[in-house]
Amino acid sequence: MASWARLSPSIVEYFEGEDFYRCGYCKNETGSRSNGMWAHSMTVQDYQDLIDRGWRRSGKYVYKPVMNQTCCPQYTIRCRPLQFQPSKSHKKVLKKMLKFLAKGEISKGNCEDEPMEPTAEDAVAGDFALINKLDIQCDLTALSDDLRESLESEEKQKGKSSKREDTNELIQSQDIEEKLGSGEPSRSVKVHTVPKPGKGADLSKPPCRKAKEIRKERKRLKLMQQNRAGELEGLQAQCEPLSSSPPKAKCNQPKSLEDLIFESLPENASHKLEFTRFLCSSPLEAETSPNGPDCGYGSFHQQYWLDGKIIAVGVIDILPHCVSSVYLYYDPDYSFLSLGVYSALREIAFTRHLHEKTSQLSYYYMGFYIHSCPKMKYKGQYRPSDLLCPETYVWVPIEQCLPSLENSKYCRFNQDSEAVDEGRSKEPDRLQVLYKKAIMPYGVYKKQQKDPRDEAAVLQYAALVGQACSERMLLFRN
Repeated sequence: MASWARLSPSIVEYFEGEDFYRCGYCKNETGSRSNGMWAHSMTVQDYQDLIDRGWRRSGKYVYKPVMNQTCCPQYTIRCRPLQFQPSKSHKKVLKKMLKFLAKGEISKGNCEDEPMEPTAEDAVAGDFALINKLDIQCDLTALSDDLRESLESEEKQKGKSSKREDTNELIQSQDIEEKLGSGEPSRSVKVHTVPKPGKGADLSKPPCRKAKEIRKERKRLKLMQQNRAGELEGLQAQCEPLSSSPPKAKCNQPKSLEDLIFESLPENASHKLEFTRFLCSSPLEAETSPNGPDCGYGSFHQQYWLDGKIIAVGVIDILPHCVSSVYLYYDPDYSFLSLGVYSALREIAFTRHLHEKTSQLSYYYMGFYIHSCPKMKYKGQYRPSDLLCPETYVWVPIEQCLPSLENSKYCRFNQDSEAVDEGRSKEPDRLQVLYKKAIMPYGVYKKQQKDPRDEAAVLQYAALVGQACSERMLLFRN
Protein backbone atom coordinates (compact mmCIF):
# COMPACT_ATOMS: atom_id res chain seq x y z
CA MET A 1 0.00 0.00 0.00
CA ALA A 2 1.54 3.27 -1.15
CA SER A 3 1.94 6.33 1.03
CA TRP A 4 0.83 9.72 -0.20
CA ALA A 5 4.43 10.75 -0.76
CA ARG A 6 5.11 7.96 -3.28
CA LEU A 7 1.99 7.83 -5.41
CA SER A 8 2.09 6.80 -9.05
CA PRO A 9 -0.07 9.05 -11.23
CA SER A 10 -3.40 8.08 -12.71
CA ILE A 11 -3.10 6.70 -16.25
CA VAL A 12 -6.24 6.75 -18.40
CA GLU A 13 -7.11 5.95 -22.01
CA TYR A 14 -9.99 8.07 -23.30
CA PHE A 15 -12.37 6.82 -25.99
CA GLU A 16 -13.21 9.51 -28.49
CA GLY A 17 -16.79 10.57 -29.11
CA GLU A 18 -20.06 9.22 -27.78
CA ASP A 19 -22.17 6.25 -28.73
CA PHE A 20 -25.69 4.97 -28.25
CA TYR A 21 -26.16 1.56 -26.65
CA ARG A 22 -28.61 -0.52 -24.63
CA CYS A 23 -29.96 1.01 -21.41
CA GLY A 24 -29.87 -1.27 -18.39
CA TYR A 25 -32.80 0.57 -16.79
CA CYS A 26 -35.53 1.23 -19.36
CA LYS A 27 -34.19 -1.50 -21.73
CA ASN A 28 -34.12 0.92 -24.68
CA GLU A 29 -31.79 -0.78 -27.14
CA THR A 30 -30.10 2.43 -28.32
CA GLY A 31 -31.18 5.03 -25.79
CA SER A 32 -28.26 5.18 -23.37
CA ARG A 33 -25.37 7.50 -24.14
CA SER A 34 -22.13 8.19 -22.28
CA ASN A 35 -18.46 9.06 -22.56
CA GLY A 36 -15.91 6.62 -21.22
CA MET A 37 -12.26 5.91 -20.50
CA TRP A 38 -10.19 2.97 -19.32
CA ALA A 39 -8.32 3.50 -16.06
CA HIS A 40 -5.03 1.60 -16.08
CA SER A 41 -4.43 3.08 -12.64
CA MET A 42 -6.02 5.87 -10.66
CA THR A 43 -5.39 7.71 -7.40
CA VAL A 44 -8.23 8.01 -4.91
CA GLN A 45 -8.05 11.82 -5.08
CA ASP A 46 -8.50 11.80 -8.85
CA TYR A 47 -11.46 9.45 -8.60
CA GLN A 48 -12.98 11.60 -5.85
CA ASP A 49 -12.75 14.62 -8.15
CA LEU A 50 -14.17 12.64 -11.07
CA ILE A 51 -17.27 11.38 -9.23
CA ASP A 52 -17.81 14.98 -8.09
CA ARG A 53 -18.12 15.75 -11.81
CA GLY A 54 -20.62 12.96 -12.55
CA TRP A 55 -18.25 10.09 -13.42
CA ARG A 56 -18.58 6.55 -12.05
CA ARG A 57 -16.58 3.36 -12.45
CA SER A 58 -17.61 -0.15 -13.39
CA GLY A 59 -14.45 -2.15 -12.81
CA LYS A 60 -11.71 -0.27 -14.66
CA TYR A 61 -14.12 1.33 -17.09
CA VAL A 62 -14.97 4.87 -15.95
CA TYR A 63 -17.96 6.52 -17.62
CA LYS A 64 -19.99 9.72 -17.55
CA PRO A 65 -23.53 9.83 -18.95
CA VAL A 66 -24.33 12.46 -21.57
CA MET A 67 -27.03 13.86 -19.34
CA ASN A 68 -29.00 16.00 -21.81
CA GLN A 69 -29.13 13.23 -24.44
CA THR A 70 -29.31 9.86 -22.65
CA CYS A 71 -32.71 8.18 -22.24
CA CYS A 72 -32.45 7.88 -18.44
CA PRO A 73 -30.45 10.79 -16.97
CA GLN A 74 -28.34 9.53 -14.07
CA TYR A 75 -27.68 12.07 -11.32
CA THR A 76 -24.90 11.43 -8.81
CA ILE A 77 -26.45 11.19 -5.34
CA ARG A 78 -24.81 11.40 -1.94
CA CYS A 79 -26.21 10.95 1.55
CA ARG A 80 -25.12 13.02 4.55
CA PRO A 81 -24.50 10.30 7.18
CA LEU A 82 -23.77 12.69 10.06
CA GLN A 83 -27.37 13.95 9.93
CA PHE A 84 -28.94 10.68 8.77
CA GLN A 85 -31.85 9.26 10.73
CA PRO A 86 -33.29 5.88 9.65
CA SER A 87 -36.86 5.99 8.40
CA LYS A 88 -39.61 3.66 9.61
CA SER A 89 -38.98 1.32 6.68
CA HIS A 90 -35.25 1.29 7.43
CA LYS A 91 -35.96 0.42 11.07
CA LYS A 92 -38.20 -2.43 9.93
CA VAL A 93 -35.34 -3.91 7.92
CA LEU A 94 -32.95 -3.73 10.89
CA LYS A 95 -35.52 -5.21 13.29
CA LYS A 96 -36.28 -7.95 10.77
CA MET A 97 -32.59 -8.87 10.68
CA LEU A 98 -32.35 -8.89 14.49
CA LYS A 99 -35.41 -11.13 14.82
CA PHE A 100 -33.99 -13.54 12.27
CA LEU A 101 -30.61 -13.68 14.01
CA ALA A 102 -32.07 -13.95 17.51
CA LYS A 103 -35.00 -16.29 16.98
CA GLY A 104 -34.79 -17.46 13.38
CA GLU A 105 -38.02 -15.65 12.55
CA ILE A 106 -38.64 -15.02 8.86
CA SER A 107 -40.78 -12.10 7.70
CA LYS A 108 -44.10 -13.14 6.21
CA GLY A 109 -44.01 -10.17 3.86
CA ASN A 110 -43.93 -10.76 0.13
CA CYS A 111 -40.43 -9.81 -1.05
CA GLU A 112 -41.63 -9.91 -4.64
CA ASP A 113 -43.59 -6.72 -3.97
CA GLU A 114 -40.44 -4.79 -3.04
CA PRO A 115 -38.96 -2.36 -5.56
CA MET A 116 -35.96 -3.98 -7.17
CA GLU A 117 -32.88 -2.49 -8.79
CA PRO A 118 -31.68 -4.11 -12.02
CA THR A 119 -29.25 -6.97 -11.74
CA ALA A 120 -25.58 -6.15 -12.00
CA GLU A 121 -25.53 -7.58 -15.49
CA ASP A 122 -28.41 -5.35 -16.61
CA ALA A 123 -27.10 -2.24 -14.89
CA VAL A 124 -23.74 -2.32 -16.63
CA ALA A 125 -24.82 -4.13 -19.78
CA GLY A 126 -24.82 -0.85 -21.65
CA ASP A 127 -21.32 -0.03 -20.49
CA PHE A 128 -19.90 -3.34 -21.66
CA ALA A 129 -21.94 -3.13 -24.84
CA LEU A 130 -20.12 0.11 -25.56
CA ILE A 131 -16.77 -1.50 -24.79
CA ASN A 132 -17.47 -4.40 -27.13
CA LYS A 133 -18.78 -2.13 -29.86
CA LEU A 134 -15.64 -0.03 -29.78
CA ASP A 135 -13.60 -3.25 -29.80
CA ILE A 136 -11.25 -1.79 -27.23
CA GLN A 137 -7.80 -3.33 -27.17
CA CYS A 138 -5.84 -1.69 -24.36
CA ASP A 139 -2.24 -1.73 -25.55
CA LEU A 140 -0.48 -2.50 -22.28
CA THR A 141 2.79 -3.15 -24.11
CA ALA A 142 2.93 0.52 -24.98
CA LEU A 143 2.91 1.43 -21.30
CA SER A 144 5.95 1.46 -19.08
CA ASP A 145 7.40 -1.78 -17.69
CA ASP A 146 6.65 -0.58 -14.18
CA LEU A 147 2.96 -0.24 -14.98
CA ARG A 148 2.81 -3.70 -16.57
CA GLU A 149 4.46 -5.22 -13.52
CA SER A 150 2.06 -3.44 -11.18
CA LEU A 151 -0.93 -4.69 -13.16
CA GLU A 152 0.38 -8.26 -13.13
CA SER A 153 1.11 -8.02 -9.42
CA GLU A 154 -2.39 -6.72 -8.84
CA GLU A 155 -3.90 -9.79 -10.48
CA LYS A 156 -1.72 -12.11 -8.37
CA GLN A 157 -2.73 -10.32 -5.18
CA LYS A 158 -6.35 -10.74 -6.14
CA GLY A 159 -5.95 -14.51 -6.08
CA LYS A 160 -4.17 -14.49 -2.72
CA SER A 161 -6.67 -12.22 -1.00
CA SER A 162 -9.64 -14.47 -1.78
CA LYS A 163 -8.42 -17.32 0.44
CA ARG A 164 -11.69 -17.75 2.25
CA GLU A 165 -14.07 -16.51 -0.43
CA ASP A 166 -15.92 -19.14 -2.43
CA THR A 167 -16.95 -16.84 -5.24
CA ASN A 168 -17.27 -19.51 -7.91
CA GLU A 169 -20.01 -21.28 -6.01
CA LEU A 170 -21.68 -17.96 -5.19
CA ILE A 171 -21.75 -16.71 -8.79
CA GLN A 172 -22.62 -20.04 -10.45
CA SER A 173 -25.42 -21.07 -8.12
CA GLN A 174 -26.94 -17.71 -7.28
CA ASP A 175 -28.23 -14.63 -9.05
CA ILE A 176 -26.25 -11.43 -8.76
CA GLU A 177 -28.05 -8.28 -7.73
CA GLU A 178 -26.80 -4.70 -7.87
CA LYS A 179 -26.16 -2.48 -4.87
CA LEU A 180 -29.23 -1.80 -2.73
CA GLY A 181 -30.91 -4.48 -4.85
CA SER A 182 -33.40 -5.71 -2.29
CA GLY A 183 -35.20 -2.40 -2.23
CA GLU A 184 -37.49 -1.45 0.61
CA PRO A 185 -38.74 -3.94 3.20
CA SER A 186 -42.07 -5.72 2.86
CA ARG A 187 -44.99 -3.51 3.65
CA SER A 188 -46.98 -4.54 6.69
CA VAL A 189 -50.77 -4.28 6.79
CA LYS A 190 -52.33 -2.81 9.93
CA VAL A 191 -55.22 -4.85 11.28
CA HIS A 192 -57.74 -2.81 13.24
CA THR A 193 -59.28 -4.85 16.04
CA VAL A 194 -62.43 -4.07 18.00
CA PRO A 195 -61.49 -2.20 21.21
CA LYS A 196 -61.99 -4.03 24.49
CA PRO A 197 -64.94 -2.98 26.65
CA GLY A 198 -64.15 0.17 28.59
CA LYS A 199 -61.18 1.03 26.41
CA GLY A 200 -62.76 1.92 23.08
CA ALA A 201 -64.68 4.78 21.57
CA ASP A 202 -67.12 5.01 24.48
CA LEU A 203 -66.30 8.50 25.76
CA SER A 204 -67.78 7.72 29.13
CA LYS A 205 -65.04 5.17 29.68
CA PRO A 206 -61.29 5.75 30.21
CA PRO A 207 -59.33 6.09 26.96
CA CYS A 208 -57.27 3.15 25.74
CA ARG A 209 -53.68 3.16 27.00
CA LYS A 210 -50.83 1.39 25.29
CA ALA A 211 -49.20 -1.45 27.16
CA LYS A 212 -45.84 0.28 26.79
CA GLU A 213 -47.14 3.38 28.57
CA ILE A 214 -48.57 1.27 31.37
CA ARG A 215 -45.22 -0.47 31.86
CA LYS A 216 -43.41 2.87 31.96
CA GLU A 217 -45.84 4.16 34.59
CA ARG A 218 -45.37 1.09 36.76
CA LYS A 219 -41.60 1.40 36.43
CA ARG A 220 -41.71 5.06 37.43
CA LEU A 221 -43.83 4.33 40.50
CA LYS A 222 -41.51 1.51 41.54
CA LEU A 223 -38.47 3.79 41.27
CA MET A 224 -40.20 6.48 43.28
CA GLN A 225 -40.95 3.97 46.02
CA GLN A 226 -37.32 2.80 46.10
CA ASN A 227 -35.81 6.24 46.13
CA ARG A 228 -38.33 9.03 46.52
CA ALA A 229 -35.67 11.65 46.95
CA GLY A 230 -33.82 10.69 43.79
CA GLU A 231 -36.46 9.61 41.32
CA LEU A 232 -34.87 11.50 38.43
CA GLU A 233 -31.48 9.95 39.13
CA GLY A 234 -33.11 6.55 39.12
CA LEU A 235 -34.71 7.18 35.75
CA GLN A 236 -31.42 8.39 34.27
CA ALA A 237 -29.62 5.33 35.59
CA GLN A 238 -31.99 3.11 33.58
CA CYS A 239 -30.76 4.78 30.39
CA GLU A 240 -27.03 4.40 30.97
CA PRO A 241 -25.50 1.87 28.55
CA LEU A 242 -23.69 -1.14 29.90
CA SER A 243 -19.96 -1.11 29.33
CA SER A 244 -20.15 -4.37 27.40
CA SER A 245 -22.96 -3.17 25.11
CA PRO A 246 -23.00 -0.65 22.26
CA PRO A 247 -24.04 2.94 23.09
CA LYS A 248 -27.78 3.34 23.49
CA ALA A 249 -30.05 6.30 22.97
CA LYS A 250 -30.80 8.60 25.89
CA CYS A 251 -34.25 8.69 27.50
CA ASN A 252 -36.99 10.10 25.29
CA GLN A 253 -34.67 10.15 22.25
CA PRO A 254 -35.00 7.86 19.21
CA LYS A 255 -32.45 5.11 18.83
CA SER A 256 -29.51 5.94 16.63
CA LEU A 257 -28.57 3.92 13.57
CA GLU A 258 -25.77 2.29 15.56
CA ASP A 259 -28.17 1.36 18.39
CA LEU A 260 -30.39 -0.44 15.90
CA ILE A 261 -27.59 -2.22 14.03
CA PHE A 262 -25.50 -3.32 17.01
CA GLU A 263 -28.29 -4.28 19.41
CA SER A 264 -27.17 -7.15 21.61
CA LEU A 265 -28.27 -10.68 20.74
CA PRO A 266 -29.04 -13.42 23.26
CA GLU A 267 -26.35 -16.00 23.94
CA ASN A 268 -28.52 -18.70 22.39
CA ALA A 269 -29.19 -16.73 19.19
CA SER A 270 -30.38 -18.84 16.26
CA HIS A 271 -27.92 -17.38 13.76
CA LYS A 272 -24.56 -15.62 13.69
CA LEU A 273 -23.76 -12.82 11.23
CA GLU A 274 -20.09 -11.90 10.75
CA PHE A 275 -18.23 -9.40 8.59
CA THR A 276 -14.84 -9.32 6.97
CA ARG A 277 -13.27 -6.51 4.96
CA PHE A 278 -10.20 -6.60 2.74
CA LEU A 279 -8.63 -4.77 -0.18
CA CYS A 280 -9.70 -5.93 -3.63
CA SER A 281 -8.44 -5.47 -7.16
CA SER A 282 -9.50 -2.24 -8.86
CA PRO A 283 -7.91 0.63 -10.77
CA LEU A 284 -7.70 2.62 -7.53
CA GLU A 285 -4.25 2.75 -5.96
CA ALA A 286 -4.38 1.68 -2.31
CA GLU A 287 -3.07 4.54 -0.18
CA THR A 288 -2.42 5.38 3.44
CA SER A 289 -2.25 8.75 5.15
CA PRO A 290 -1.34 9.70 8.74
CA ASN A 291 -4.68 11.46 9.12
CA GLY A 292 -6.63 8.98 7.04
CA PRO A 293 -8.72 5.97 8.10
CA ASP A 294 -6.90 3.05 9.73
CA CYS A 295 -7.86 0.76 6.85
CA GLY A 296 -6.45 3.21 4.31
CA TYR A 297 -8.00 4.37 1.03
CA GLY A 298 -8.87 2.20 -1.95
CA SER A 299 -11.37 -0.49 -3.00
CA PHE A 300 -12.63 -3.02 -0.50
CA HIS A 301 -14.80 -6.12 -0.37
CA GLN A 302 -17.13 -6.37 2.63
CA GLN A 303 -18.20 -9.97 3.08
CA TYR A 304 -21.36 -10.95 4.96
CA TRP A 305 -21.08 -14.43 6.55
CA LEU A 306 -24.15 -16.14 7.99
CA ASP A 307 -23.36 -19.20 10.11
CA GLY A 308 -20.09 -19.63 8.23
CA LYS A 309 -21.67 -19.25 4.77
CA ILE A 310 -21.05 -16.21 2.61
CA ILE A 311 -24.39 -14.66 1.63
CA ALA A 312 -23.34 -11.25 0.26
CA VAL A 313 -20.32 -9.24 -0.85
CA GLY A 314 -20.39 -5.46 -0.93
CA VAL A 315 -17.87 -3.50 -3.01
CA ILE A 316 -17.00 -0.03 -1.73
CA ASP A 317 -14.41 2.63 -2.53
CA ILE A 318 -13.01 4.57 0.43
CA LEU A 319 -12.03 8.01 -0.90
CA PRO A 320 -10.74 11.22 0.73
CA HIS A 321 -14.22 12.65 1.31
CA CYS A 322 -16.59 9.71 1.09
CA VAL A 323 -17.41 6.04 1.06
CA SER A 324 -18.65 5.26 -2.43
CA SER A 325 -20.89 2.24 -2.89
CA VAL A 326 -20.14 0.24 -6.04
CA TYR A 327 -22.11 -3.03 -5.95
CA LEU A 328 -23.64 -5.60 -3.66
CA TYR A 329 -23.73 -9.23 -4.77
CA TYR A 330 -26.04 -11.37 -2.67
CA ASP A 331 -27.64 -14.80 -2.48
CA PRO A 332 -31.31 -14.40 -3.54
CA ASP A 333 -32.28 -17.15 -1.10
CA TYR A 334 -31.85 -14.48 1.58
CA SER A 335 -33.72 -11.70 -0.20
CA PHE A 336 -36.31 -11.79 2.62
CA LEU A 337 -33.67 -10.02 4.75
CA SER A 338 -33.60 -7.01 2.39
CA LEU A 339 -29.82 -7.28 2.22
CA GLY A 340 -29.52 -4.30 -0.11
CA VAL A 341 -31.11 -1.91 2.36
CA TYR A 342 -29.36 -3.56 5.29
CA SER A 343 -25.91 -3.25 3.69
CA ALA A 344 -26.54 0.40 2.78
CA LEU A 345 -27.44 1.20 6.40
CA ARG A 346 -24.31 -0.58 7.61
CA GLU A 347 -22.19 1.35 5.11
CA ILE A 348 -23.71 4.62 6.32
CA ALA A 349 -22.80 3.63 9.89
CA PHE A 350 -19.32 2.67 8.66
CA THR A 351 -18.91 6.12 7.08
CA ARG A 352 -19.81 7.72 10.41
CA HIS A 353 -17.21 5.52 12.11
CA LEU A 354 -14.49 6.58 9.64
CA HIS A 355 -15.45 10.22 10.16
CA GLU A 356 -14.52 9.98 13.85
CA LYS A 357 -10.83 9.86 12.88
CA THR A 358 -10.92 11.41 9.41
CA SER A 359 -13.15 14.46 9.72
CA GLN A 360 -13.19 15.30 6.00
CA LEU A 361 -14.60 11.85 5.19
CA SER A 362 -18.25 12.64 5.79
CA TYR A 363 -20.37 11.52 2.81
CA TYR A 364 -21.85 8.29 1.50
CA TYR A 365 -22.16 8.16 -2.30
CA MET A 366 -24.92 5.86 -3.57
CA GLY A 367 -24.12 5.94 -7.28
CA PHE A 368 -26.79 7.35 -9.58
CA TYR A 369 -30.32 8.52 -8.86
CA ILE A 370 -32.66 8.02 -11.82
CA HIS A 371 -35.92 9.85 -11.25
CA SER A 372 -37.42 8.72 -14.58
CA CYS A 373 -37.06 5.06 -13.52
CA PRO A 374 -39.61 4.25 -10.74
CA LYS A 375 -37.63 1.31 -9.34
CA MET A 376 -34.53 3.50 -8.99
CA LYS A 377 -36.11 6.39 -7.07
CA TYR A 378 -35.77 4.65 -3.69
CA LYS A 379 -32.23 6.00 -3.28
CA GLY A 380 -33.82 9.36 -2.54
CA GLN A 381 -35.28 7.88 0.66
CA TYR A 382 -31.90 8.00 2.42
CA ARG A 383 -32.18 11.52 3.80
CA PRO A 384 -30.70 14.05 3.97
CA SER A 385 -29.19 13.68 0.52
CA ASP A 386 -28.02 15.85 -2.37
CA LEU A 387 -27.98 15.60 -6.14
CA LEU A 388 -25.15 16.87 -8.34
CA CYS A 389 -26.02 19.64 -10.78
CA PRO A 390 -25.02 18.29 -14.23
CA GLU A 391 -23.89 21.70 -15.49
CA THR A 392 -22.17 23.51 -12.61
CA TYR A 393 -21.26 20.44 -10.47
CA VAL A 394 -22.53 21.85 -7.19
CA TRP A 395 -24.55 19.82 -4.70
CA VAL A 396 -28.23 20.68 -4.24
CA PRO A 397 -30.56 19.17 -1.58
CA ILE A 398 -32.78 16.58 -3.23
CA GLU A 399 -35.94 18.26 -1.93
CA GLN A 400 -35.15 21.26 -4.12
CA CYS A 401 -34.53 19.06 -7.18
CA LEU A 402 -37.64 16.86 -7.15
CA PRO A 403 -40.18 19.47 -8.36
CA SER A 404 -38.04 20.15 -11.45
CA LEU A 405 -37.55 16.43 -12.14
CA GLU A 406 -41.31 15.91 -12.09
CA ASN A 407 -41.51 18.21 -15.11
CA SER A 408 -38.42 17.15 -17.04
CA LYS A 409 -36.01 14.19 -17.12
CA TYR A 410 -33.03 16.49 -17.53
CA CYS A 411 -32.63 19.46 -15.19
CA ARG A 412 -30.06 22.01 -14.18
CA PHE A 413 -30.40 22.14 -10.40
CA ASN A 414 -28.36 25.28 -9.80
CA GLN A 415 -30.91 28.09 -9.87
CA ASP A 416 -28.25 30.75 -10.43
CA SER A 417 -28.50 31.28 -14.17
CA GLU A 418 -25.12 33.00 -14.26
CA ALA A 419 -23.25 30.26 -12.40
CA VAL A 420 -20.73 28.25 -14.42
CA ASP A 421 -18.57 25.19 -13.89
CA GLU A 422 -15.78 26.58 -11.72
CA GLY A 423 -13.62 23.48 -12.29
CA ARG A 424 -13.89 23.57 -16.09
CA SER A 425 -10.86 23.21 -18.32
CA LYS A 426 -9.39 26.67 -18.83
CA GLU A 427 -5.85 25.87 -19.96
CA PRO A 428 -5.89 22.69 -22.07
CA ASP A 429 -2.21 23.09 -22.96
CA ARG A 430 -1.38 22.20 -19.34
CA LEU A 431 -3.08 18.82 -19.70
CA GLN A 432 -0.62 15.95 -19.10
CA VAL A 433 -0.04 13.38 -21.85
CA LEU A 434 1.78 10.04 -21.73
CA TYR A 435 3.22 9.54 -25.22
CA LYS A 436 5.96 7.07 -26.19
CA LYS A 437 6.78 6.47 -22.51
CA ALA A 438 7.36 10.20 -22.02
CA ILE A 439 5.24 12.62 -19.98
CA MET A 440 4.64 16.01 -21.56
CA PRO A 441 2.12 18.87 -21.48
CA TYR A 442 -0.47 18.86 -24.23
CA GLY A 443 1.00 22.10 -25.53
CA VAL A 444 4.18 20.19 -26.44
CA TYR A 445 2.40 17.03 -27.62
CA LYS A 446 0.10 18.81 -30.09
CA LYS A 447 3.11 20.20 -31.98
CA GLN A 448 4.00 16.60 -32.85
CA GLN A 449 0.42 15.58 -33.72
CA LYS A 450 -1.35 17.56 -36.43
CA ASP A 451 -4.42 15.31 -36.68
CA PRO A 452 -7.50 17.49 -35.96
CA ARG A 453 -9.44 14.42 -34.79
CA ASP A 454 -6.88 13.81 -32.07
CA GLU A 455 -7.14 17.42 -30.94
CA ALA A 456 -10.94 17.19 -30.75
CA ALA A 457 -10.74 14.05 -28.59
CA VAL A 458 -8.22 15.58 -26.19
CA LEU A 459 -10.24 18.78 -25.78
CA GLN A 460 -13.40 16.78 -25.18
CA TYR A 461 -11.59 14.75 -22.51
CA ALA A 462 -10.30 17.94 -20.86
CA ALA A 463 -13.78 19.45 -20.74
CA LEU A 464 -15.24 16.35 -19.10
CA VAL A 465 -12.59 15.70 -16.42
CA GLY A 466 -11.95 19.37 -15.56
CA GLN A 467 -8.76 21.36 -15.18
CA ALA A 468 -7.47 19.82 -11.93
CA CYS A 469 -7.72 16.20 -13.09
CA SER A 470 -6.38 17.00 -16.55
CA GLU A 471 -3.19 18.38 -14.96
CA ARG A 472 -2.71 15.38 -12.62
CA MET A 473 -3.84 12.39 -14.66
CA LEU A 474 -1.81 11.10 -17.58
CA LEU A 475 -3.76 10.79 -20.81
CA PHE A 476 -2.31 7.83 -22.72
CA ARG A 477 -1.86 8.38 -26.47
CA ASN A 478 -0.30 5.89 -28.87
